[in-house]
Amino acid sequence: MPSSANKSSKKIRLVPATESDVGLILWFIKQLALYEKAPDQVTATEDLLRQNLFGPRPYAEVILAHVTDDSGNEQPAGFALYFHNFSTWVGRPGLYLEDLFVCDEYRGLGIGRMLLEQLAR
Repeated sequence: MPSSANKSSKKIRLVPATESDVGLILWFIKQLALYEKAPDQVTATEDLLRQNLFGPRPYAEVILAHVTDDSGNEQPAGFALYFHNFSTWVGRPGLYLEDLFVCDEYRGLGIGRMLLEQLAR
């Protein structure tokens, strides 16, 4: 699933999160909570995320966005957390986007759109 694009001399890379990314996922969740002015409402922990995203029955998935600058330094830039659902009326599976967040300094590069496009595939 990895994909990349160049925007304003920055390389953007999307990758599925792995268990080793749990700390980064929690950091993104806390950044989103700060943006939403609700930092005290985050009760998720690395252990809970590890268990529920990468345990025997994963309940959701995460795509991470990384930006590499001209110097070759890669930084985390955003994430999308989603899960699959099912419509009984339509009889088809669907996808629910729980959270999408792009760090302030990387907004305007098309990262949010790239994450949405990746989910639409």
